[in-house]
Amino acid sequence: MQKITAINEYGQRIGQDHQRAVLSDAEVELMRQLAEEGMAYSELARKFEVSKHTVGRICRYERRAQTPAGFKRVHISDEARG
Repeated sequence: MQKITAINEYGQRIGQDHQRAVLSDAEVELMRQLAEEGMAYSELARKFEVSKHTVGRICRYERRAQTPAGFKRVHISDEARG
């Protein structure tokens, strides 16, 4: 079985399809929205079960801010290997 995933200019998976991603793309967007509405990073960290440092980097677009340079097919069995 295959899946299409977004990749960056180096051919690496990005966003929720990255092998080390903890949050989904929808969770990242919700986190940013809640931060814009005034929720504290410490509250967001508890809510999403990540560190305050991670929340800050996501909300400042230092993480999870890449635009796909392309897409590729990935075998589901390949995902388990990374």
